[in-house]
Amino acid sequence: MSEFLAELVGTAILILFGAGVCANVNLKGSYAKDGGWIVIALGWGLAVVMGIYAVGSITGAHLNPAVTIGLAVDGAFDWDKVPMYILAQMLGAMLGALLVWLHFMPHFKAEEDPGTKLGVFSTGPAYPNYVANLISEIIGTMILMMGLLFIGANKFTDGLNPLIVGALIVAIGLSLGGTTGYAINPARDLGPRLAHAILPIPGKGPSNWAYAIVPVIGPIAGGMLGATLYHLLFKGEIEMIGWISILVTILTIILGFIMNKTILRGQESKLF
Repeated sequence: MSEFLAELVGTAILILFGAGVCANVNLKGSYAKDGGWIVIALGWGLAVVMGIYAVGSITGAHLNPAVTIGLAVDGAFDWDKVPMYILAQMLGAMLGALLVWLHFMPHFKAEEDPGTKLGVFSTGPAYPNYVANLISEIIGTMILMMGLLFIGANKFTDGLNPLIVGALIVAIGLSLGGTTGYAINPARDLGPRLAHAILPIPGKGPSNWAYAIVPVIGPIAGGMLGATLYHLLFKGEIEMIGWISILVTILTIILGFIMNKTILRGQESKLF
């Protein structure tokens, strides 16, 4: 299997199980309806585990553009491969979302709420505020990136690394995920959001493109920042790409302030 196909398949598995648990817990008529946040967090953690076991031996199972870019910032991955990996992840995420739609098709038809249908595919904020939402995604992805590097620096029994990474995802979801739905992965949000926009889902409503930039640029900035902080704290050095990562993070937050003023003019934007 090629690296491109491996990242595509691994990301499709991630979204099949991850968006699948969101559909299972939220869509009308599902036996798992109202299973709650713990079920969703566990489902996403196990989704990552299955994706890593599937293709980890081929690509390391990034399954996430923020991780791919973060590893390149760390120097552990070739920048020349970054575009190819990201394209594979995006296509895989769309494929996984398609499979979820096919699996739950009668439930999508029975569900009346367009927001619930969108929530199966993509994330959204508990409180709409671009600054706060971007900071949440930056922090969540920063600790994801640092955690992956922590785990990689330790010696675990062969075959257990995916389970430890899955536990990290569950921890992020349980502790930090309630603010934005913890996308922490641009492909995880953008790929299924595109699928939502394209698929003939009855009564689906809009795809909330006004928010879509947050789970894309927030995780990218967070992944870069996480790799930079790991280098600084554990290797005592910061290279030019590290300074660029810090600048990207600052500019991302500044963009949040601009978007609050130009897009969010209501009282909710003042909650920050």
